[in-house]
Amino acid sequence: MTDALKRLSDEGVAIWLDDLSRKRITSGNLAELIDQQHVVGVTTNPSIFQKAISAGDGYQQQLADLAARKVTVDEAIRMITTADVRDAADVLRPVFDATGGQDGRVSIEVDPRLAHNTGATVAEAKQLAWLVDRPNTLIKIPATKAGLPAITEVIGLGISVNVTLIFSLERYREVMDAYLAGLEKAKAAGLDLSLIRSVASFFVSRVDSEIDKRLDKVGTDEAKSLKGKAALANARLAYQAYEEVFSSDRWAALDKAGANKQRPLWASTGVKDPAYKDTLYVDDLVAPGTVNTMPEATLEATADHGQITGDTVRGTYDEAKADLDAIARLGISYDDVVQLLEDEGVEKFEAAWNDLLKSTEAELKRLAPSEG
Repeated sequence: MTDALKRLSDEGVAIWLDDLSRKRITSGNLAELIDQQHVVGVTTNPSIFQKAISAGDGYQQQLADLAARKVTVDEAIRMITTADVRDAADVLRPVFDATGGQDGRVSIEVDPRLAHNTGATVAEAKQLAWLVDRPNTLIKIPATKAGLPAITEVIGLGISVNVTLIFSLERYREVMDAYLAGLEKAKAAGLDLSLIRSVASFFVSRVDSEIDKRLDKVGTDEAKSLKGKAALANARLAYQAYEEVFSSDRWAALDKAGANKQRPLWASTGVKDPAYKDTLYVDDLVAPGTVNTMPEATLEATADHGQITGDTVRGTYDEAKADLDAIARLGISYDDVVQLLEDEGVEKFEAAWNDLLKSTEAELKRLAPSEG
């Protein structure tokens, strides 16, 4: 076992776990990962909760209580998921305190069915922040067109946000703009900007999955030579955009008022193609001030054989741009790919949420006390 995770952490990359379940909390596994594997945060999404709750470990008593109270299935899911997030936030509280609020964070997502409804997303974000009631929570809002004004509104209320499902460089710039606008609103309202935190979750592996498929269709030697390059190029150029925005005059004014930078978070960092090294999206995306949220398999692979050789992002921008330009010259539309991935991302989370609704409803019916 190398101490690649420590080296990664020393390079300024916060290691978060992209998974949560009640069993992980109650067994002490989460505390162990914090203690031994340099994990300083947790992200969740509808798919993660669907898997955890469907597996059933540790949820039966709460489900029985909810069935006895005859709560709706929507309320039941919110009671269950916010309980897990609250408990995970408590486990991570010492990290939160030790890092001055930067890490020790747990993310929970607004109902994915609201992704295209700004007002409902804002209302849900407020409700989740109130329900979890922990300062080290991040409310996840998708970076859809409707999500952008919701981000500004929610940040403006002083609620910390994890912006999720970012695939394109243009949308990422819009997300950073929405964050700065939210900070400006919060400042105008007299809120303490130092207490507001945000990360921007830039998705990685799915970009390669989609573009590689299209490169295979082109089939030329040049196309084959570009496989596995798009996701890294896209993420590295995102970091370049982050450096630009957070060295601007607009940022300087907020920085002076005590605001925190919105950190880029590399999401979807488990490798989908077995032909690639399983630590590709960790080893090759090392840059200061970033977060890498990993599924457990990627965390274990990095601990075992990750090759952390210092900063692998800055200084790569020309090469990254050349790779994306070469892909575009082959007739593969970047705009088409990133829009498809955003649409699919929202659909996948919605499908997982609907599966969770169905399975939870069936459990509540099964556990419902007989009348009389």
